[in-house]
Amino acid sequence: KNLTKLGAAAKPERSLEVFPNHAPGEIEVNLRCTEFTCRCPLTGQPDYAEILITYTPDAYVVESKSMKLYLETYREEGVFHEHLAVDIGRDFMTFVKPLACEVTVMFHTRGGIAIDAKWIYQPSVG
Repeated sequence: KNLTKLGAAAKPERSLEVFPNHAPGEIEVNLRCTEFTCRCPLTGQPDYAEILITYTPDAYVVESKSMKLYLETYREEGVFHEHLAVDIGRDFMTFVKPLACEVTVMFHTRGGIAIDAKWIYQPSVG
């Protein structure tokens, strides 16, 4: 009922839709985006990456089309590789509110260097 993007002609936006999880804390979900693009914030040149989001859902699971549209918003945006992992992770926590979450961005080689960055959220124990 609250899923407005699935099955509709939706535009990319920085929001994520969720649906109820019937097994909170019992599953781990991996989302793999193998065709991510953004731009270098200084040169404007395109950068290509793979993104892996691994999370343990609590009350909600992210709807995959909204995730695709969310990632598409970065296509023409200039962003540092390391900042991207943090930005996606924080947004994911805001919208999905999982029990645990890791976002790994794996950028393709550019100038002889490939950069991977990982953002991790795990609740503190105690």
